[in-house]
Amino acid sequence: MFMASLELIRRLEFNVARALVGKPEVVRLAVIGLLARGHLLIEDVPGVGKTTLAHALAKSLGVSFQRIQFTSDLLPSDILGVSIYDGKTGEFVFKPGPLFSNIVLADEINRTTPKTQSSLLEAMNEYQVSLDHHTYPLPRPFMVLATQNPLEYQGTHPLPESQLDRFLLKIRIGYPDRNDEKEILKGAGATALEQIEPVLSAQEVTDLQAATEKVRVEESLLDYVMAIVGATRGSPLLALGVSPRGALALLRASQARALVDGREYVVPDDIKRLAVPALAHRVLVRARLERAAGSELEADAIIDALLQEIPVPR
Repeated sequence: MFMASLELIRRLEFNVARALVGKPEVVRLAVIGLLARGHLLIEDVPGVGKTTLAHALAKSLGVSFQRIQFTSDLLPSDILGVSIYDGKTGEFVFKPGPLFSNIVLADEINRTTPKTQSSLLEAMNEYQVSLDHHTYPLPRPFMVLATQNPLEYQGTHPLPESQLDRFLLKIRIGYPDRNDEKEILKGAGATALEQIEPVLSAQEVTDLQAATEKVRVEESLLDYVMAIVGATRGSPLLALGVSPRGALALLRASQARALVDGREYVVPDDIKRLAVPALAHRVLVRARLERAAGSELEADAIIDALLQEIPVPR
């Protein structure tokens, strides 16, 4: 079963990488997020492929995709949908919004109001939307990829900790290296999104997600996760440590990474490699330690330093 899963995963990674050239680790993290039933927060400058990643992932799966441009005047109903009165039947009929898609790109999520941001909480956590005393399930698989620009903060609303905690991983794409960028300029690099064909079905994705949950985790590795999380809570450099939800996110992501590597068991390296993308956005650096570069970079360094201090299980 695991070898069959590996073949499907490699097919997906290769197909997405055709559109996002030179970023195999970013593609892998996106696949890990998908297999762990998680959501991604992508923080980077414009033009590095955030939209391309989301769209290529959706096209590779042959599932529905919606891009929502978050602005200051966006309302929760613009995302979730609205109930409209039908004069013929005398009843209200629910018209689903763009959130009712398998892959949703929440572009520049920090440019909308906290009220609109919070409308995503139930959907991201429970895979459903509650409106007018009715609950509407979201399609499966369901994944939100949210983006934000780390440089332009005018008119933005930083995501609160409760919202950040819903994202399984926070990643950065970065600029391509010189050779990859030259190939892109020559037109011989990235494959156009219109040419990306589905390589997996929605059912195959849900099967892979189920297989991820069966990946074995030894007791010593559970203790390792708890030691990392506990270190963030006791660090004098952090005002807020990782929550139990964050610990579970790290564990789920580690299981997905093991499956992506063709293993049916987690190893310590899975946990170490994913600790920063899974935990750094869940901690709060003490104000006196924040630098001009931003607390996110500080958080990365603090998590890395804590990992060096914690014994790795043998």
